[in-house]
Amino acid sequence: QVQLVESGGGLVQAGGSLRLSCAASGRPFDMYAMGWFRQASGKGREFVGSINRSGSRTGYADSVKGRFTITRDNFGNTAALYLQMNSLEPEDTAVYYCAAVFKGGRDEYETAARNYNYWGQGTQVTVSS
Repeated sequence: QVQLVESGGGLVQAGGSLRLSCAASGRPFDMYAMGWFRQASGKGREFVGSINRSGSRTGYADSVKGRFTITRDNFGNTAALYLQMNSLEPEDTAVYYCAAVFKGGRDEYETAARNYNYWGQGTQVTVSS
């Protein structure tokens, strides 16, 4: 059974920091790229950032570049994905989701939500002004 479980969300003041975690289990996640997406109230799901299988390459949305950092640890059939968020802004308020996409031999990250195979349940991040 595949599980992706996010944690670390909460309420923070503008300018503050949060670190989200995602615990993934049930697949050989060293064959999967992983990513973070977010959805603000009344809006569609938005790409935040992604990391390739090995953790050597990352890609970010322009809105978070320079403020957010994605890292991962692989442990065979489990993985841990992290999102360090600094200089938070009220516009970052959303439910944040982690996701995983099978890449096999391709060591690339993935920006398209439609391509992801597995999703977590989300964690709320609220940034007050």
